[in-house]
Amino acid sequence: MLRTVILSAFFLWSCNPKAQDSAKDEALKVEFTLPKKLKEVSGIALSKDKKTIWTIEDQGNKNRVYGLDRQGKLIADVLVENAENTDWEEIITDTTGNIYIGDFGNNDNERKDLAILKIDLKDASQTTTQVTQTTRFHYEGQTDFPPKKSNLLYDCEAFIEMDENFYLFTKNRSKGFDGTFLVFQVPNKEGDFEAKLIATLKLDGKYSDAAITSASINSTKDRIVLLNHKNIQVLTGFSANDFSKVKIQKIPLHHNSQKEGIVFLDDKTLLIADEKDKETGGNVYKFSF
Repeated sequence: MLRTVILSAFFLWSCNPKAQDSAKDEALKVEFTLPKKLKEVSGIALSKDKKTIWTIEDQGNKNRVYGLDRQGKLIADVLVENAENTDWEEIITDTTGNIYIGDFGNNDNERKDLAILKIDLKDASQTTTQVTQTTRFHYEGQTDFPPKKSNLLYDCEAFIEMDENFYLFTKNRSKGFDGTFLVFQVPNKEGDFEAKLIATLKLDGKYSDAAITSASINSTKDRIVLLNHKNIQVLTGFSANDFSKVKIQKIPLHHNSQKEGIVFLDDKTLLIADEKDKETGGNVYKFSF
């Protein structure tokens, strides 16, 4: 009899949409709300000691890097003195703690001044910093600025650093969106380079399911996560020069917002940030695999 009651209760719970939504919502947990002044966060990165979360804003905002403590308090406001914020779309660190800004936002696919900026930012006590290395690049295969509307594959909001190279994952803005994205490799050094096309890959779903807004790589360099508004995509089976055998696993977040930043807190935990709009967003979330 008791078993029947328990099974009946479970059945009723599992058929209850509100109960199901509640279970789904628990997967993505709000870690903290972003400070009100940060309305258009476009990327997040962790300091080497993991005590500071570095963040930036995109086009139309200031050439500043902001530091938050792990509770979301604004503890640093750092002016990048020798750079303009043309369209800063991502911020990352490498294994030694160097910080890079991706000034490669390219909504219309017509920019010819794409760059990755390495900055001299050591800790949250700084009020100013300088760009110490500028990696300029153009995309292999792009001959028109802009291309046809059916081939708008040269925007970018996501990159990682691995083995002294940058890897860029483009954001598809083509008419007739089909989830296709490109992976480019650029050397991590001063200069002007052609970004080498190393893979053409595809994600399932519509724009909010499959347009890429941020990326991060784990400490063992065998897992890359790509961020969408609704999902994360986990890439495995790649090597430094070969993404042809990559496997992609989609993990639904059961949460739709303008998610713009992702970083590994540890190899089983991610921090995710989204922009603030009228009703949603403006938070940093924690997600565990």
